[in-house]
Amino acid sequence: MVTALTEAASAKESRFDWPLCYEAESFILAQIEAFLARNSFARRLSEQMRLETGTLLLDWVDYLLVSPQTEGRLREAGYTEDPLGDIPANQKAFWHPEAMLPRVVIDSDIAVVEFPAALAIRTEDISDFMVAHGVIAEPEGEPLSRFRRCLISAENGARLLAVERRGYRGNVFERGADSEAAAILKAHEIWKTRRRVFDDDKEGYHHLQATLDRVLALVGRDLACHVVFAEERAYWQKRNRAGQTQKMRQDRLGLGWANHDHHTFRSSRQHFIDLMTALEKLDFERRERYYAGAQAGWGAQILEQPVEGIVAFCDVDLEPEETEIDFSRQVLPSSKRLGTIGLWVGLHGESFLDAGLHHLECRFDYQLLRDQLAAVNVNTMKPFSDLPFLKQAFTEGEKWPVRRERAERLWRAGLIDESQFNQFISEGAIGSHLENLQRKGGFKGFNQKSVSVIIRATDPRLSP
Repeated sequence: MVTALTEAASAKESRFDWPLCYEAESFILAQIEAFLARNSFARRLSEQMRLETGTLLLDWVDYLLVSPQTEGRLREAGYTEDPLGDIPANQKAFWHPEAMLPRVVIDSDIAVVEFPAALAIRTEDISDFMVAHGVIAEPEGEPLSRFRRCLISAENGARLLAVERRGYRGNVFERGADSEAAAILKAHEIWKTRRRVFDDDKEGYHHLQATLDRVLALVGRDLACHVVFAEERAYWQKRNRAGQTQKMRQDRLGLGWANHDHHTFRSSRQHFIDLMTALEKLDFERRERYYAGAQAGWGAQILEQPVEGIVAFCDVDLEPEETEIDFSRQVLPSSKRLGTIGLWVGLHGESFLDAGLHHLECRFDYQLLRDQLAAVNVNTMKPFSDLPFLKQAFTEGEKWPVRRERAERLWRAGLIDESQFNQFISEGAIGSHLENLQRKGGFKGFNQKSVSVIIRATDPRLSP
């Protein structure tokens, strides 16, 4: 059962006009530059990120460690104390609630003000990062614990750190028992091996909820979110060549997918509330409803898990008269037509069942990644956001085979015609993408106007 909506929550969810926070971004970039001037390892790594992965150091920074004298400038730039900043007693954690920017930790023992005493980058696995760069050290924190950290390089008073997180956004180490590590591994195994294909999606969601309850009982909400989305990315990646190519590039530097921006699920109208219920169990909060417009034929609910930092973008077909309702809580009636979202689900299945994610979107240097992927025969579609503060484009769609029983079900229901049926059976249909995104000004939102153009462009009924 989805949660009831309070008046305050309704106002919060209706918001979509996120501000541009260039002052805060400029402050962070200046801090990074000051750090790089003193740490040659970090400087080389930043260049490697650009040239070998098409990414920017900014998008990998987990936090900066600075002196107390910096607090005034932080607050002027819009940073506030992080309510989830679990940190040692001599420190204070700050975050920017309206911008997608790294956190900043103030340490009372630090006197220097000209540059950060430490810069921490986030990786999926510290040991992979250490091997990739030939680092010999002993990470702090137990394997598979909520927070691990490793000193990578210390030069001129500037320490480069690598961190690894699991369902935790603080900086305090926890000594985990062997049983806790075993529980995490078991949770991964349960979700990875769960049954995904069902004749009836209602039965599929019933099984999914029961499986999710098992994972929650083992590790709790925040860790369960970490486990579920790590496995969902892996499932998507197995079926997307662009994702495999880019992951290999990022893995050469031991980074993994820690630069993820959001994960996009597609759902039928019938099961959208089931998707919301599953995400609520993982402690996702509704951030904003996305209305593409009365003529667009679809909408989305954007949710965010505050501890794990996962954003879910959940798409569904909408009728013109439904664009102003809270479709994340109100059950949508069946429709006699299929929009782009509904057709994709009809052909491939629910994203949280057999189809998997429609796309994973990560943060990159937009033009650099586009050029680098083209050089390895991964092409990119026309951008659907080309703004000074937001650039977005899909890689060309990965075609998936369509199971005959799915296509026949749509044909019998009159939702596709005979020629479309034959086309989908013989040629398949576009299944997934990797999305190339670059944000500036800490912009946290999305381009509501232009995204419908690319949604229509990915409709398999319109594919040549």
